[in-house]
Amino acid sequence: MDGHSLDLALDGPALTARLVDFPSVSGQEKELADAIEAALRPLPHLTVDRHGNNIVARTNLGRAERVVLAGHIDTVPIADNVPSRLDDDGVLWGCGTSDMKSGVAVQLRIAATVPEPNRDLTFIFYDNEEVAAHLNGLGHVAEAHPEWLAADFAVLLEGSNGEVEGGCQGTLRVHLRFKGERAHSARGWMGSNAIHATAPALARLAAYEPRRPVIDGLEYHEGLNAVGIEGGVATNVIPDACTLVVNYRYAPDITAEEAEAHVQEVFADCGVDEFVVDDHTGAAMPGLSHPAAKAFMEAVGGVARPKFGWTDVSRFGSLGVPAVNYGPGDPLFAHKRDEHVRVERITHCEERLRSWLTS
Repeated sequence: MDGHSLDLALDGPALTARLVDFPSVSGQEKELADAIEAALRPLPHLTVDRHGNNIVARTNLGRAERVVLAGHIDTVPIADNVPSRLDDDGVLWGCGTSDMKSGVAVQLRIAATVPEPNRDLTFIFYDNEEVAAHLNGLGHVAEAHPEWLAADFAVLLEGSNGEVEGGCQGTLRVHLRFKGERAHSARGWMGSNAIHATAPALARLAAYEPRRPVIDGLEYHEGLNAVGIEGGVATNVIPDACTLVVNYRYAPDITAEEAEAHVQEVFADCGVDEFVVDDHTGAAMPGLSHPAAKAFMEAVGGVARPKFGWTDVSRFGSLGVPAVNYGPGDPLFAHKRDEHVRVERITHCEERLRSWLTS
């Protein structure tokens, strides 16, 4: 095997190691995308398409349902943790092991070894998930070729430690801007302190009681928190401007418009001069009531949990495709210098998915 190819006959852990040894920091995924495309094209049961550095492979067997298995191929910047390393305790170390090349390895194994699944399958390998939303490859495919993503159900192989995590919460980031009037700090009464003006908003946040709605049997836990504050001119000047940055993580039973309206209502009487939405990506319903999801849960076992963070299941939700997160990586180690995955989790996820798609 040369340095630019993938051998899909490798088992899941070995294939994960091989993927990790393909550095693919966001924006630098072409070599890995090329290798994935080259590995999939010879498989006679798949139709393979490409858009940029995004690879989409599909079966076309005329099954009653179509399921997407999706995963991103980029990683955060390498932190002296490539090449991969397998220790004696069955732990594979390296950048992307958890987030999410172990999940991509499972996708590739299923693509190569399940030629006649009981549901038609679409495999999506996409770039630029770890960076700004407008660069996200899954979003680019959805815009350019929405028909490639048409499905009844989707599984995003993001790290969930081998347990199903339903849907995801939305994330809204807003800038609350406060205005004041500059003055010399020795004569502060001659001005108006914009930093002090944030006090009512901070008090409102400190007293905020987040919702914990139950959706499809999963209890989500919202959060409204200050995540940044910027103000001040010099140590002897009363500041005339201050920005309080607030992040709202909201459950999937409300829309993006309702989320923005709620945050505006929370701070309506707090003296905010300007309310600016800085970033917003919507939530996704868990979809566990869908027949395919029920069959999936029966096959993989365990008890579903809510996804508190945001993942690309939201993009599938916006397309009307219910989706869950299910992957071998441990999300607690994503992006860390000591990122790792237990190889037994990789094997377990592959076996469970194979059972669901062949039984």
